Amino acid sequence: MATFLVTGCAGFIGWRTSQKLLQAGATVIGVDNLNDAYDPRLKVWRLRQLELFPAFHFVRADITDKGDLESLMRRFRPEAVLNLAARAGVRQSLHDPWSYYATNVIGTLNLLELCRQLGVRKFVLASTSSVYGASRPPFREEDASDRPLSPYAASKRAAELLCATYHSLYGLDITVLRYFTVYGPAGRPDMSLFLFTERLLRDEPLEIYGDGSQERDFTYVDDIAEGTIRALRPVGYAVINLGNSQRIRLLEAIALLEQLLQRRARLLFREAHPADVPATEADIHRAWELLEWRPQTPFDEGMRHMVAWHLQHRHELEALCPPQ
Repeated sequence: MATFLVTGCAGFIGWRTSQKLLQAGATVIGVDNLNDAYDPRLKVWRLRQLELFPAFHFVRADITDKGDLESLMRRFRPEAVLNLAARAGVRQSLHDPWSYYATNVIGTLNLLELCRQLGVRKFVLASTSSVYGASRPPFREEDASDRPLSPYAASKRAAELLCATYHSLYGLDITVLRYFTVYGPAGRPDMSLFLFTERLLRDEPLEIYGDGSQERDFTYVDDIAEGTIRALRPVGYAVINLGNSQRIRLLEAIALLEQLLQRRARLLFREAHPADVPATEADIHRAWELLEWRPQTPFDEGMRHMVAWHLQHRHELEALCPPQ
């Protein structure tokens, strides 16, 4: 079976994508530096789920280190690279833009260059809906993406342009995926739905930046992982939105959480953040045309799965040791 290199394998999307590849019989070389951008015990939990598969091989490495990447790629000779490692988070990127550019731009450049040198023809890049900035939704791939509102979004757009360059110069087959607000079990704890669930369970107030009317195209992680795997098919070069193609108002999402957890939320409204956009929604026609992909998970169903994971597994994380 095929061998794939998945960077960010202990991250939210990287974990679920790796799991699906392994379940399909592939060999996965998982790379992650297990940094502390958020609680690394969550990354350890995800990694332990992957280590149940004999065909999973974990290498602790940083994609900003080209030497380490070259060694492992020469050793394992993957057929494709899925670069799902990233410094993610819009607001956090305003405080430390350097780490975002190191991982998202230099890391991507290292991997592209090694693909060129070693003859790996397929490359998949995880990008973000944030590149559209304050455009009016629904966002189409051909919409302007030259006015990002955060260093995070700018770094991802720069990585996209590097991909376009390496396709043009060297003929690499590259799929750039723009993800829309991914949520689900074992998600990122800095994302709103995970954070709100935890705070409701601890009877803590929820901080809302703005008036709560902002809308997001929340997309379930299994759908994202399926689209990411389908992106391994040859496309030449393509930028593709992966989203649920439906806007959910933040206050509506909180109301559903209240219902599922049988808790009453206390809301603290803060000033809107300048890097936040009022609404996102994906036009996903290209995803169907090129990948035959559509989301399969309604928002309320995905939320039930997310809440069930919290109730079953959240206390396991407290017993885990963070990586040294």
